[in-house]
Amino acid sequence: MNLHTKTSNPAFRLFPHAVLSALLTVALLMPAVASAKLVTGLPDFSQLVNKTSPAVVNISTTQIVENRNPWMRQRGEGGQQPGTPFDDFFRHFFGMPYEGGPEPEQKTSSLGSGFIISEDGYILTNHHVVDGADEIIVKLNDQRELEAEIIGSDQRSDVALIKVDAKDLPTVKLGNPDDTTPGQWVVAIGSPFGFDATVTAGIVSAKGRVLGRQQYVPLIQTDVAINPGNSGGPLFNLDGEVIGINSMIYSRSGGYMGLSFAIPIDLAMNVVEQLREDGAVARGWLGVSLQPVDRDLAESFGLEKPMGALINEVFADSPADKAGVQPGDIVIRYDDKPVGSIEELPPMVGQTKVGDTVKVVVVRDRKEKTLNVTIGRLKDDLQAKQQSKDKDSGPEITRLGIMAGDLTPAQREQLELPDSGVVVQGIQQASPAAKAGVMAGDVILRFAGKKVDSQEQLRKLVEAVPRGRSVPVLVLRNKRAQYLAIAPADPE
Repeated sequence: MNLHTKTSNPAFRLFPHAVLSALLTVALLMPAVASAKLVTGLPDFSQLVNKTSPAVVNISTTQIVENRNPWMRQRGEGGQQPGTPFDDFFRHFFGMPYEGGPEPEQKTSSLGSGFIISEDGYILTNHHVVDGADEIIVKLNDQRELEAEIIGSDQRSDVALIKVDAKDLPTVKLGNPDDTTPGQWVVAIGSPFGFDATVTAGIVSAKGRVLGRQQYVPLIQTDVAINPGNSGGPLFNLDGEVIGINSMIYSRSGGYMGLSFAIPIDLAMNVVEQLREDGAVARGWLGVSLQPVDRDLAESFGLEKPMGALINEVFADSPADKAGVQPGDIVIRYDDKPVGSIEELPPMVGQTKVGDTVKVVVVRDRKEKTLNVTIGRLKDDLQAKQQSKDKDSGPEITRLGIMAGDLTPAQREQLELPDSGVVVQGIQQASPAAKAGVMAGDVILRFAGKKVDSQEQLRKLVEAVPRGRSVPVLVLRNKRAQYLAIAPADPE
C-alpha cells in the first residue's frame, strides 16, 4: 500500500509517518527478542557451584631443600674472608649466615586444588601437586586449615590420594565420564594462582586424548580456563557430578590457551582403590612396541583405510610373544572393543587386570586372526635392544636404492638378533628407500611380511615385488623397531 494515497482511515491520514516508524521499530526489535531467548537458554551454574564448592579444597605444599650458596663456598675456599667490610653486604643481600654458622635450609612452596571424596577426610588431587612435599596444608571451604598426609600417589596417571584428620566433611558426587560427549558443558572449581574457589566453565572438546608419559590415561580435553593452581581440582558436569580431575594444560606461554586436560574420574578411582589396598598401582602389559598406521602403510598391509595399532616389535618372553603375536600384526580389536588408532590401545591394555586373558584380533597377511593373550604387569624399566652402526660396504639392491650387508656375529650378539637382519650401509638420494624414510645404519628385519636372514634373501624378496606395489618393511633404528611402507622401483 502506498502511504501517500488517500484513504478513508483517519489514522493513516493523520499519522502516516508514525505508523511507518512503528513498523520499522517492531522489525528491528525481532532479532533482539530472538537473541534474548538464546541468551536465557544458556546454563546457569550458580546452583551447581553453591552445591559443590564446599567439597573443593585449596592445597598448599612446602618442600625443604638445602641452600647450597655458591658465595659461601667461595668464601670458604679462598674467597672473601670474614671480618671485612663486605660481611654485612653479603649477609643482607645474599642471605648468607655468619661465618661458622650452619647453611640455612630453603623452603619452596606450591599451590594446587583437590576435592573431598569421603566424609572422613580422603581427598583426591594430582601427583605433581604433592610430589616431594614435606608438608601439605589443606584449606577447607569454611577456612579451616588442616595438615594432610599422603596415602598413595601414582606418577603415571598423575593421581594422588591424601587424607586429613576430620569428620562429617562435605563430599562430591562422582559421575560417569562415558556418558559425557564433546560439546557438553562442564565446570571447573579450583584455586588458580591461589585465588580460592574460582569457577570457570566451558565445553568438552574431545575425549580419549593421549599425551606424553600419560599414554595409559585417555584424557578429557576441554576449553575450560585452567591455570597453575587449578591442578587437582574437579571437573563437573551439569548434574554437579565430578567426571574428571583437572591435570594439565597445553600452552606455549605457561597460561591458559583453550586446551585443558582432565583425568577421567573412573580411572582415578581405580587408581585410588589400588593405592588404598596395595599402596601401588598395577597396570596391564602386552609387551609390544607400536606405531600408527598411515595411509601408505594401510595400503601396503591390505587395509581399506588407516586403522588399528601396528606392532613393530614384540619383546621376548612377553605376554604377546607367548600368545604368538608377531611384528607386522595390526591390532584392530582388543577385548571385544574396536581399536581405531594407536592412541586407543595402551589405555585399554593398561586398565586390564593383570593375569586376565583377553582376545586380541589382529590383521596378519591380509586376514583377521584372533589370539588369546594373558596380560602381564607393566614395569617401569623395560630394556631396549641396541643397534649397530657398522659401515662396511656391501652389494647394492637397486630397486630400493640401498647398499646392504649381512650382520657380523658380533653385531648379531649385540643386537640380540641370532638369525635375522640386514644392515643398510648406504642409501641413494631420491631412491624409493630414501623417500620412505630409510636411513643408513637401519637394520632391515622383515620385508613384505617375511623375515630377512641375509642380504641375498633381501635381494630376492625385493625382486619378487610386483611393479607399482608398496610393501611393509620393518627396520630397527635407535633402539626401536618401526615399519615403513616402500614401493620398490620398477625393474629395469
